[in-house]
Amino acid sequence: MAQIEYKDLLNAGVHFGHLTRKWDPRMAPYIFMEKNGIHIVDLNKTLNSLEQAEAALKQIVRSGKKIMFVATKKQAQEIVTEEAKRLKMPYVTDRWLGGMLTNFGTIRKSIKKMQTLEKMLTDEETVNNIAKRERLMLTREQEKLNRVLGGIADLTRLPSALFVVDVKREHIAISEARRLNIPVFAICDTNSNPDLVEFPIPGNDDAYKSISLLTLAVGKAIEEGLMERKQDKEDQRLAEEEEAKRQSDLRNEAEAAKKQAREEAKQAREQATEATPSTETPAAEAPVAAAEEGNKE
Repeated sequence: MAQIEYKDLLNAGVHFGHLTRKWDPRMAPYIFMEKNGIHIVDLNKTLNSLEQAEAALKQIVRSGKKIMFVATKKQAQEIVTEEAKRLKMPYVTDRWLGGMLTNFGTIRKSIKKMQTLEKMLTDEETVNNIAKRERLMLTREQEKLNRVLGGIADLTRLPSALFVVDVKREHIAISEARRLNIPVFAICDTNSNPDLVEFPIPGNDDAYKSISLLTLAVGKAIEEGLMERKQDKEDQRLAEEEEAKRQSDLRNEAEAAKKQAREEAKQAREQATEATPSTETPAAEAPVAAAEEGNKE
């Protein structure tokens, strides 16, 4: 897992919360103190929460499931988009459409429409047969859909978990996830309700450095989970090959044993035939012996 230390969190300003008058009392267990009218997050709690979140994320990804990144606030969009793309995970960083999870079937239809438009606009023959004004309208529609849905274009089923930056801002996404029993991992600032998510990570969700540090830590855990899944598949493949070879060797040994048994049985029959005395020879020799005795007389 990502080896983040206390000083890393401190240097990134993860401990800076909101003004005390904006706090959510449910964040009290994660607050260290108040300073100059601002709540200070307990970074030891952040480290512990981050460690638990990383372990859980690794297991989810290791089992072959997807984590959806959700961060529509400006200072989080770039880093979250980059990390999600690097990990080949779905992401939403422009705008959360109501029903993205709870009405996933309709969202999939919109994605297919976006992909159809993209294919149409990249086909030279089709483009040449479309009026310029209509082509412009289709291009704008495709760009709009891609901006909102491009990050989940390859998502064919609901994600198994969400990683969210800013619980208050992404309350609709979290609400939909809760309705579908999808666990949520989220950076929770002092103005957030940590009870809304299964894995709250207390920290500054406004500063770029803080968001970047925590997002990269989560990304590192997911990456390790993906690597472990790859290794699991390789181990399984090798085990299957070894088992197949063992079964083949057993079959070959069985065939060899049968062949040897047949050869031994054949040899035994041949030896038995050679050892059996002839019953015709004495009968043929008897008259000759009698004739010889008669000649002597």
